[in-house]
Amino acid sequence: MTVSRPPRDPQSRQTAAQPPRAPRVPPPRGRGAAETVEPVEASGVRPQRPCLTELRLSAFAGHRRGMYELGPVTLFSGRSGSGKSSALRAYGALSRLGGGGVVREVFDDVGACVPVWARADGEGRRGFRIGCTADGPEGPVSLDVAVQAEPRMRIVGERLSAGGAVLLETALRDPSRPYVDAAWYTGGSPTVVRAPFPDDQLGTAILPLRVSGRTDGQRRVLGAAEQMVVALRSVFFCDPRPDAMREPVLPGSGRLRTGCDNVADVVFRTRAECAVRHAALVAAVAAGCAGPVVDLRAEALTDGRLHAVLDRGGGTTALLRLGDGELRHLALALVLLTGPGVLTVDAPREVPSALGALTVLADNFDSHLDPHQRRALLELAVLMADRGHIRLIGTSPDARWAVGAPGVTVVHLDP
Repeated sequence: MTVSRPPRDPQSRQTAAQPPRAPRVPPPRGRGAAETVEPVEASGVRPQRPCLTELRLSAFAGHRRGMYELGPVTLFSGRSGSGKSSALRAYGALSRLGGGGVVREVFDDVGACVPVWARADGEGRRGFRIGCTADGPEGPVSLDVAVQAEPRMRIVGERLSAGGAVLLETALRDPSRPYVDAAWYTGGSPTVVRAPFPDDQLGTAILPLRVSGRTDGQRRVLGAAEQMVVALRSVFFCDPRPDAMREPVLPGSGRLRTGCDNVADVVFRTRAECAVRHAALVAAVAAGCAGPVVDLRAEALTDGRLHAVLDRGGGTTALLRLGDGELRHLALALVLLTGPGVLTVDAPREVPSALGALTVLADNFDSHLDPHQRRALLELAVLMADRGHIRLIGTSPDARWAVGAPGVTVVHLDP
């Protein structure tokens, strides 16, 4: 595994072939037009919005001792079977566990998670191990989780650490009981508090409900746990399905679904709510569609359903007439230009949106996209990531086209 992450060099854009320009996007509310949030590697300042900076797949599916750096825009690259999709699946599983999900529901296809080389112990137990690092105001915080898949699905071990100190540790002591023994740091007397935690949920997500925060040590534990939970949540799986996007839809909540099949309903809502961001979306769509595009809107059919159309300036084109690449480009641009209020995500309501960042997981990111479209989308993703509110993790069979792009991390999974 190698990671390609070149430094930001303004002159590199002048010497390389000029890619399509991403649309201008207004600054977030309450921030100056010139203010941007740079990654910690570029500015040396801790990110104020917690985010994952490393994904560890110690033993998961086809991964063994995998440690993968994550940037604001990351592409996992490799041939079929190299583990691109399973890396995204592990990230999504950690996100759901951080939101309080039950392990049996999170890993619904547990057979695909256990490495083929994993051998059962004397009691017939097999499992897998995953982890991550979240950076933020509390500094780097690491989480590692061991999951038993056979004979019964459960979390058998967990460790939350920061600054070289273990802040929370759980372990399965008695397999006959449905809980693990948890111990967390207090910084007082006693130094460690012990209590039973359920074996089907992440202890880090439970910890803020069990620690009062009266001492500095307790507040340190709380800060680390909350940073990890905030970094893990607000994940949106984006897998645009062009065939479904061509079908009219009934008016609904106006929140985009994973398959982007209700894009007409979302456009109907967002076009009325923010004219400036809608103009940015139109510019992004124009960069990925053949022919002129002056507007994108949703129109009602006689049966009450909505369908989206492109205004060409002298006529309209319904989405059902667009190619697969044009539709995927439109959907991904919409996702990158919106946020948790428009996407169907499990955002932490107790955290102000200004302190959180949405992570978009896009498997087969460049599927059906031509070189022009994928460069335009990548530039748009970097632009929105620089503003600090969104991060993108995608996969591509061959991401050599993205190597050298400013602000992009390419993780090569091929041996």
